[in-house]
Amino acid sequence: MRNQCEVQIGAKGTEYRSWMSTPVFYVFGGCAAAAAVFGIVSFTVIHIAALGVLFAVVAIALVALLLLMAWIRKQYAFGGGGMMDKVHQTILSYLDYDGKGTLLEVGCGSGPLSIRAALTWPHANVVGVDYWGAMYHYSKELCEKNAKIEGVGSRCVFQKGDANRLGFADETFDAVISNYVYHNIMGADKHDLLLESLRVLKKGGVFVLHDCMKPKMYRDMDGFVKKLRDMGYQDVRLVDTEEMIFGSKKRASLMMLGHSKMLVGRK
Repeated sequence: MRNQCEVQIGAKGTEYRSWMSTPVFYVFGGCAAAAAVFGIVSFTVIHIAALGVLFAVVAIALVALLLLMAWIRKQYAFGGGGMMDKVHQTILSYLDYDGKGTLLEVGCGSGPLSIRAALTWPHANVVGVDYWGAMYHYSKELCEKNAKIEGVGSRCVFQKGDANRLGFADETFDAVISNYVYHNIMGADKHDLLLESLRVLKKGGVFVLHDCMKPKMYRDMDGFVKKLRDMGYQDVRLVDTEEMIFGSKKRASLMMLGHSKMLVGRK
């Protein structure tokens, strides 16, 4: 495979945007403004100082959170802090893929990881699936536009899908990747989600599934690794990416991606 440091994305005209989406800022900004207004009313109209102080504290806390979120967004931005670029480089560097056949990305967002994979393996076809919830302002059309600008539009296909039940037959793909997707799927058993992504992987195919694997959500991942080995999967392991990508567990948590781990192996 190509050295990931040599693979560049972000050509002029692309819009990869951020998972720290604009609507999120609107929601928290609106709440901060409302708290400030209620605080002023409490002090000047109804003259309840304790209530005014409470609303003032809430408003200050929300503004502080907004500033933190703005910093995080800048750190992850392609062309900004480049942290998500580093995340993607790390994922693909652990994928022991020969570049033949078809690669699937579960939860492709605006397409950057799928596009990077297509640039890394110039003979591979790439399929990206996503539910494209309204909160993130991502879409099939945005992915296709980005892939075309980056010069890999002919080898990238994007389609709407559900990680709970992927619309593909068993053993369809030669490689499967995913990045920070499963923790967003409310109510779903994380082990079941992982197994569903592995269901569509061919025998001998490789995978790297990256997420915030918090124990409360993911339960016993060491036991899950053993289960996969017992099922015949090879070279299965968990790779802690907190220090590798973020520099420390504390910084990973500060950037809202604590407990980051990759499930790596071959079917």
